[in-house]
Amino acid sequence: MKVNLQSVHFSVDYKLREYLEQKISKLEQFFSKIIDVQVFLKLENAGQVRDKIVEIKINLPGKSILIKEIAQTFEAGIDLATDALKRQLVRFKEKTKK
Repeated sequence: MKVNLQSVHFSVDYKLREYLEQKISKLEQFFSKIIDVQVFLKLENAGQVRDKIVEIKINLPGKSILIKEIAQTFEAGIDLATDALKRQLVRFKEKTKK
């Protein structure tokens, strides 16, 4: 599975990249045919509390899933987004089995 990471208005450090890749790799447990994953990390309005935006787009055979989460930290946003993606992947897998 290919993971493409893009950051807007900041540069991603090694620790955050490793955390993201660890969370994304766990998604393969729920659906093994993931083609690729695109992750956008955006820093908006740096002075506000909830200013970290995480967008994750997963390309599957015949469908794409896009999740957008806003949080106080990128780690929290990644957690929220991957939890939502897990639910979406389970739902998609159940639909394709029918």
